[in-house]
Amino acid sequence: MPGAKTVDEYILTARSRQDILMILRDLLRSTELSETIKWGAPCYTINGKNVVGLGLFKEHVAIWFFQGALLKDEAKVLINAQNDKTKALRQWRFVTVDDLDAEMIIAYVNEAISNEKQNKRVKIIRNKKLIIPSELEEALNRDNHLKLSFQEFSPGKQREFANYIAHAKQAKTKQSRLNKIIPMINNNIGLNDKYRNY
Repeated sequence: MPGAKTVDEYILTARSRQDILMILRDLLRSTELSETIKWGAPCYTINGKNVVGLGLFKEHVAIWFFQGALLKDEAKVLINAQNDKTKALRQWRFVTVDDLDAEMIIAYVNEAISNEKQNKRVKIIRNKKLIIPSELEEALNRDNHLKLSFQEFSPGKQREFANYIAHAKQAKTKQSRLNKIIPMINNNIGLNDKYRNY
């Protein structure tokens, strides 16, 4: 399923919960949103801006609201999947078809559309201090080419690499992440470049 080229392919190749995906897709298509695929998953946009995404996970299907932190969420259904990282994104999870409340889903989606039309955004503090973890610092000090390549990245991309290492809990995970990013840094590929629309 990763890398689906169409929403039909995404749903047809889903190993479970196709019924939930189909109902959610129909609901989203009943709005003024445009359907596309981004990052291999269904994404719904207005004026080229991401509003809602769909995702199939092991235990549930989720609707992702790209600016979900701005929604009123009176029913308290939205979850921040990564409290320490995610500022704007929120998801609503569904395990069975019985979890779907079409009227409420449409109300949330319409609120998200309205917010997007008003260009409402969660303000993200961009100029956080760059703290390079010791593992990455040592690698940069050992390899001058790596250090120069790292310095070519924007502060935001440098921070992504640093946080990727720093957020690993175990030393072996930190090392494996370091091994993954060294070739990326040397080849001028940002950690999250594949998720960005250029």
